[in-house]
Amino acid sequence: MSALRQRAAQLARQARTARPIAAQNTRSYASSHGHAAPHTVEESLGPGFFIAMGTFVGTVFVYQISRPGENGELSALHKWVQKVSNYGTEWETKNHLMSAALQQAARDKHLLYTADRSTYHELSYPEVFTHGSPFNVPAGHYPNINKVVAHYQKQHHEDEARKAKKLAAAAAASAASE
Repeated sequence: MSALRQRAAQLARQARTARPIAAQNTRSYASSHGHAAPHTVEESLGPGFFIAMGTFVGTVFVYQISRPGENGELSALHKWVQKVSNYGTEWETKNHLMSAALQQAARDKHLLYTADRSTYHELSYPEVFTHGSPFNVPAGHYPNINKVVAHYQKQHHEDEARKAKKLAAAAAASAASE
């Protein structure tokens, strides 16, 4: 019974304070001090707008680069995918060539270090035989190097004759071509 009484009291209170519906819904928040302009709120477009526009522009861009070119040439997207897919094979080829070059260099180095050295040295001047300390050399023990000097002078004259013949042939060929 208590619930019925409470409900009846509530209805009675509502009936006493009942007003017309139009009077209840009209409220004025305006200030009575004057007529000020209403406050304007500048709202940005928000992230959703920019995401939607970026998606649209990106879709158009991808569509344009995925279209084949004139005369049946590959699209830019297809060329890029081929370039990216060949990236690993280019490095593989470069690495293979580099390792082959390093192995060849190691073989050459080993060959040069283990090869027999030539003991023959071309002498540029005859005094090289008599170099050394003049002290503690007994009298009459200097070697006679006249034969060695004659050999190298003969070799020098042969080289000079060969060079002169070569220059004369080159001069004759240039004179004939003019």
